[in-house]
Amino acid sequence: MFKDSYTRYKIIQPFFEDGVSISSISSAHNIPLRTLQRWCKNYRIKGLEGLKQQQRSDKGKYRNIPQELLHFIEGLALKQPKLSIATICDKANEIAKILNEQSIKYNTVLKIINNLPKSMIVLAQEGDRIYEETFDLLYRRDANHPNEIWQADHTLLDIYLIDSDGKPVRPWLTIIIDDYSRAIAGYYLFFEAPSALQTALALRQAIWSKSELEWQICGIPEQLYVDHGSDFTSKHIEMVCADLKVQLIFSNVGKPRGRGKIERFFNTVNQKLLCRLPGYITKNHLIETKSLLTLTQFEIQLKNFLLKYYHKKPHSITKESPVDRWSHNGFLPQLPASLEKLDLLLLTVAKPRKIHQDGIYFQSLRYLDPVLAAYVGESIVIRYDPRDVAEIRVFYQNKFLCRAICQELAGEVISLKDIIHARNQRKKELKEVIAKRRSLVDQLLGVQPTASGESSPSNIVKQEAPVKITKLKLYEND
Repeated sequence: MFKDSYTRYKIIQPFFEDGVSISSISSAHNIPLRTLQRWCKNYRIKGLEGLKQQQRSDKGKYRNIPQELLHFIEGLALKQPKLSIATICDKANEIAKILNEQSIKYNTVLKIINNLPKSMIVLAQEGDRIYEETFDLLYRRDANHPNEIWQADHTLLDIYLIDSDGKPVRPWLTIIIDDYSRAIAGYYLFFEAPSALQTALALRQAIWSKSELEWQICGIPEQLYVDHGSDFTSKHIEMVCADLKVQLIFSNVGKPRGRGKIERFFNTVNQKLLCRLPGYITKNHLIETKSLLTLTQFEIQLKNFLLKYYHKKPHSITKESPVDRWSHNGFLPQLPASLEKLDLLLLTVAKPRKIHQDGIYFQSLRYLDPVLAAYVGESIVIRYDPRDVAEIRVFYQNKFLCRAICQELAGEVISLKDIIHARNQRKKELKEVIAKRRSLVDQLLGVQPTASGESSPSNIVKQEAPVKITKLKLYEND
């Protein structure tokens, strides 16, 4: 009570300013007269500093407990696994008896342990990681304007989707978020493990302008903050950032600090979107395969959630909607010179090919463009987006040449996985037809397989060997 220096000053202020006697103040506040006199003396000498409560010089010291025994009690409190206060008290009294010291009470032991720094107890009993997460001093990066800092991360979503083989699989989501506005600049959905390819495709969408008018977030960021995953630390991503003049910042290994904004977004997706969709993972809940969404169907749900809900709802911290905060004060992003230049940097799926007289062949498809006529016979490199192989980008001597179109897929968006799946399915169907036809032939001819695996006729009539007929001699004297 009355420990604060300003509180003490307010109590004695009437004595200095209004001439109120010390005895009257003592009676009004029930404070001993000598205490008030000491306060007034200290205030005259040191001001408010003199009214601060003085720390006891013997605080934390125990006059009746030797230092050796005190350290023994503290050592027991820092042991793993954690010991109860009663156990520590019993062991301390055993040592006290050996040292011919007085026995120690339970409350004294409890007081000694409670005076230990909490950080010391956490470090001793829970380890470095918990200590660092709880007590380490953090430097949080806070962006001052849009596109100053982008964060990128992956998460395995708590939902099952149907893959191309009809099996339930949990998808991965790569997200790139603008630190200043909390707006989502780009994303990528996939079933495979995270790699540099998924990161590059998410960056491609994030940096380039979007076809959706309400999705304005784009441009080249000043900094990209990522963890130490192998996809983020790949040489390719480092070269991309160097070419775009983006500062690549890595979090400490195993310590993804200061990334709470993107983690909160993942929680928002989980709580506001996934929980109302079929396939959401909950405890003791069986997944019905028939009702699960495909990756394409789920992406439609995710995009609608981003553009119609998340981007338009005021954020709890900024008090502005992400899209309004990003475009505040007419912010103009810096864009690459062209999409082709961006593709040359980001699209890691590159294949060497040769231009034939009838076009470029890739994945059993043929791609054409009038520009190719002048380069027949030349070796080129094609780059493509695995999500859409309806067109490929052609590069000649590291320079963009043209976009070649597959006429069979014109006007459609078909992924490479769809084509491979369709191709395998077609081969499977053909093999089934071939097997049925062969089986029918074997049944009609009565061909039975032998032990060696070869077919032998079972009811075919064996032909007798032809009788050798001696040719007649027609000589006159025979």
